[in-house]
Amino acid sequence: MLEGRYLLTSREITSLCQPETKWPYMTCKLDLSSKRPLEIDGDDDCHGQSNKSLKLSNSRKITGTSREQSDDDQGSDDNQQSDDDQGKDDDQQSADSGRSDDNQQSNVGDASDLDSLIQPIGRDNSISCLIRCSRSDYGSIASLNQSFRSLIRSGELYKLRRQNGVIEHWVYFSCHLLEWEAFDPIRHRWMHLPRMASNECFKCSDKESLAVGTELLVFGRELTAHHISHVIYRYSILTNSWSTGMRMNAPRCLFGSASLGEKAILAGGSDLDGNILSSAEMYNSETQTWKLLPSMNKPRKMCSGVFMDGKFYVIGGIGGSESRVLTCGEEFDLETETWTEIPNMSPARPARGAEMPASAEAPPLVAVVNNELYAADYADMEVKKYDKERRLWSTIGRLPERANSMNGWGLAFRACGDRLIVIGGPRPSGEGFIELNSWVPSEGPPQWNLLARKQSVNFVYNCAVMGC
Repeated sequence: MLEGRYLLTSREITSLCQPETKWPYMTCKLDLSSKRPLEIDGDDDCHGQSNKSLKLSNSRKITGTSREQSDDDQGSDDNQQSDDDQGKDDDQQSADSGRSDDNQQSNVGDASDLDSLIQPIGRDNSISCLIRCSRSDYGSIASLNQSFRSLIRSGELYKLRRQNGVIEHWVYFSCHLLEWEAFDPIRHRWMHLPRMASNECFKCSDKESLAVGTELLVFGRELTAHHISHVIYRYSILTNSWSTGMRMNAPRCLFGSASLGEKAILAGGSDLDGNILSSAEMYNSETQTWKLLPSMNKPRKMCSGVFMDGKFYVIGGIGGSESRVLTCGEEFDLETETWTEIPNMSPARPARGAEMPASAEAPPLVAVVNNELYAADYADMEVKKYDKERRLWSTIGRLPERANSMNGWGLAFRACGDRLIVIGGPRPSGEGFIELNSWVPSEGPPQWNLLARKQSVNFVYNCAVMGC
């Protein structure tokens, strides 16, 4: 999905775990006492408790110790690190990454520890326990010893979580051009990702974002060797770092996209010469490979994408030689690899003057929860639902009061597990903040709950939701 362009150019798992008293391995518990303290930002609290801001660092030292480590080894390790250094490490702890300083090996367990993890219950039971832990705890668990750290950084736990239906959704967004933050809606924590290292061209270019598997992809343009080219920045929660070098078969921007598990589909968009594309590609985050798919029936850019009922849909956009607004959508069947055009699938756009180009408006703000398609009408501040049988849109309620935008830009409308979230807010002169509101459609008509509020002088440039 086109997830928040840079506007200046144009525009719980709390119920998933069984009660501890029913666990067969209750006699052996993980010691998470090594968990680092979090930075407190009381101004961003909406629930009577302090929000926690975690600085995610690219380098972090091991502070936990394995149960098999001798007292002599522990004493030696304590002598190597001062209390001041430990305090600095605490500030740099990542809540979602098991990254550590590979040069420190003083707390590595023996060979049996590598196989069993929690030795009394064996490796299989250990992993069964770990996949039901919150991903917020994985940083602390990884610091226990090399066995846990290697397991978490390998990505194996996240594959098993997905296979067992254990998924937590975090919201990733950018209110500053090269800075990203994550929000855990279960524990109401804010976390800072490492800053992206890029040149001025990328900073000021149109950007799209997409979360797939354990990765956050940010697409843009960069100036290299005296020419402009498309570039993809990839953030991995396994290593807590950004990397580049990955290329699509047909690089593009302004496309529609969506992800399902470890796979994502990107369709349409435009190339460096401004040509509107009908081609599509599939990305596999586990193999980091791209596959060309059959082309759509119509070329389009500035469109949106969703997965629904196991199929991929591209909705709306701009197409044709005169860059007209498209009201149709297209359905892609992953089994037959065929496209089918669906008329009037795009929610109606507000009336605009003849002087306003189609590209001045944001792409359709759409999201899918429990295989039902919803849309945000930014002009009338309404929530709409799509009737798949009748192929009609109907209004079902209102958006949050403070979901302001500029022709749809700066407003994020996303699916986050079983709920819809809206990220936006007023930006009065001299002060500003963004708000995260959520609504669970299965509970009835739209009743928005304020999840969090955070001071920000900027609107939301890009936003993506990662479920893993």
